[in-house]
Amino acid sequence: MPTEVRIVEVGARDGLQNEKVEIGTADKIALIDRLSATGLRSIEATAFVSPKWVPQMADAAEVLAGITRRPGVAYPVLVPNLQGYERARAAGATEVAVFTAASEAFNLKNTNATVEQSLERFRPVLERAHEDGVRVRGYVSTVLGCPYQGVVALADVVRVSRTLHAMGCYEISLGDTIGVGTPAKARAMLAAVATEVPMPALAVHFHDTYGQALANVLACLEEGVAVVDAAVSGAGGCPYAKGASGNVASEDVVYMLHGLGIRTGIDLDALAATGRWLAALLGRETGSKAGKALAA
Repeated sequence: MPTEVRIVEVGARDGLQNEKVEIGTADKIALIDRLSATGLRSIEATAFVSPKWVPQMADAAEVLAGITRRPGVAYPVLVPNLQGYERARAAGATEVAVFTAASEAFNLKNTNATVEQSLERFRPVLERAHEDGVRVRGYVSTVLGCPYQGVVALADVVRVSRTLHAMGCYEISLGDTIGVGTPAKARAMLAAVATEVPMPALAVHFHDTYGQALANVLACLEEGVAVVDAAVSGAGGCPYAKGASGNVASEDVVYMLHGLGIRTGIDLDALAATGRWLAALLGRETGSKAGKALAA
């Protein structure tokens, strides 16, 4: 198991993008600034995608301009194509992320493109980012199952991950988008990808639909992964997956990691307080078990 784990906090983007409650720009900025103060080193700030499809991210440029950037903290933003990349750069982005799926059916529904077409769409982004000295992270979704085609072949997960890494993505985040994975499957998937992409370049991203996310994270830690995506208060979900609940809660992951003696550099109490603050904005209780317990 690693001695230190980096949490990639995705609450401000993946957590909020599908929320029905409209979150104001000032509150998004406040969320990111609060997260920055907890010791997190990677905070995904927003997404430069079409406001028509993701209205919650329409203020991406304003959010990125408004946050207080702390030294040593990365603020990656999601971009779907070169146009999105150029908008992100104009707004001051210094790190970006691209996204595709291991499932053809999911990719067609989600982005109206085949997996191969989506990868080709990223080539100019990676080329431009390399010229600009901008780091690019790659997301591969539906690595353990798809709401449309069901089982996703491990070979497809490996192929897409290998391609993104070869194109220049410094890190590949492996996402169980609909939260159907179990520990043995999660471990086998990670091990398969690690035969083609070095383990230090891999991250895991689990949703908690069936209550398996923490167990899946633990199984992958035992396999050697040292980067975990999570969302404060367990925010998020997948609009294309029936019943898919939010991301694994950052507070719960940090509580588990600290209990294992693994360093994160994160102030758990401050993180849990931020999770409760966000939940109140969204008009509900925090989705984090640790967040609830620490408030008692």
